[in-house]
Amino acid sequence: MAGITFESAMSIVWFIKNLLGALLLPPGNGLLLLGIAGVFRKKRWALGLSLFAGVLLIAQSLPVVSQWLITTLEQDAGPVVSEAKGAGAIVVLGSSLNFDAPEYGGDTANERTLVRLRYGAYLARKLDLPVLVSGGKPLRASKSEAAVMAEIMANELGVKVRWRETNSMDTADNARMSAEILSEAGIKRIVLVTQAFHMPRSRLLFEQAGLEVIPGPTGFRGLGAPPSVFDWVPSASAMQNSYYALHEWLGITWAKLSLRN
Repeated sequence: MAGITFESAMSIVWFIKNLLGALLLPPGNGLLLLGIAGVFRKKRWALGLSLFAGVLLIAQSLPVVSQWLITTLEQDAGPVVSEAKGAGAIVVLGSSLNFDAPEYGGDTANERTLVRLRYGAYLARKLDLPVLVSGGKPLRASKSEAAVMAEIMANELGVKVRWRETNSMDTADNARMSAEILSEAGIKRIVLVTQAFHMPRSRLLFEQAGLEVIPGPTGFRGLGAPPSVFDWVPSASAMQNSYYALHEWLGITWAKLSLRN
């Protein structure tokens, strides 16, 4: 154990968290139940478990279900930002990278991060506030998310980043480490930019870190979506939205339990 560095320990924790997430969230949750039913197929309850797993997988892939799950989060994301009285900075959260993108000659922001960057740059110009980007270095990356985000903001969106938080591994780290950087600049109130479904958990964690948060939600997926007969047809995108929503609800539950303890 003496040979394990802090970075290695953090990587192990990151791996365990992601493994548990893969087993608890779609499609892993349904596949896990099917696997258990297969192993214990001679038991009376195995058939019932396998049927439940099948229904669970289908339900999570229905747009009508995924939109409802996403909407339960987005309705608490806060209104579109119109003003930011007292705010001293805009904080844009990273959401991983596309690794070794051949067309860019290396790592670049993925589509979720790009959505946040675009809105963060828009708000920076609109509100005339400095920007902090937050995101550590993923295991396979050549540089941190924050470094990639700062380059895109400056070179492609025309907004220079003032602060980079480069060591975080998750949203809780984003909050704690960003708060430490901003406290040195005397900033306690921020505009927080992230996807609308991610905003309730992010806001909770940033407030726990001691910051006052003005939500800057973007990338709405569920609110205002017109009903359609295809809402009852399974789709991969609906499964992905169910994954995002359930991931956030698990994270919110964990954050609240941690606060109580």
